[in-house]
Amino acid sequence: MEETLRKITEFGYHAHGNQQRKYTPDLYMVHPVRVMEQCKNYTQDITVLAAALLHDVLEDTPIAEEEMKNFLLTVMSEAQAEETLKRVIELTDVYIKDDFPQLNRRTRKAKEVERLKQISPETQTIKYADILDNSQEIIPYDPDFAKVYLHEVKTILKTLDRGNPELRRKAMTMVEEGLKQLSR
Repeated sequence: MEETLRKITEFGYHAHGNQQRKYTPDLYMVHPVRVMEQCKNYTQDITVLAAALLHDVLEDTPIAEEEMKNFLLTVMSEAQAEETLKRVIELTDVYIKDDFPQLNRRTRKAKEVERLKQISPETQTIKYADILDNSQEIIPYDPDFAKVYLHEVKTILKTLDRGNPELRRKAMTMVEEGLKQLSR
């Protein structure tokens, strides 16, 4: 499994290229790796771990679904590749500004929450880890935006309740503590 995850990580680094995290000089891929490591504390399901590593590829890079699937078929079984791709698609925002310019951010995010209700419990677990990792960076580096973001993800965490309960609690605690810290 570690060799497969290493190859998927390399694919992620290639896909994200020189993209950097918004608030640090780190290459973007450090975020998906941390999300995967967080998930690894709760599951050994290769499709969850692989999707955690690739969760932003379709949204933030030129890589298309077919290219991702073709790559995944080189490192895992067809069933695993299809399940991984399904999870990545579930995590890929649909209601983005470019596609829905007539909708304001609040409306787009509300529609996204409704869509996310339908994702699998395993994929919800990845979303919890993603929220946890993003919150850890946004709170200290961008307190103004953090107030908006934390309220948005609080709604997501309240709504998505079928993933790993321990990781969900951890993410909810981070969000609640961040909101308290920012309201001082």
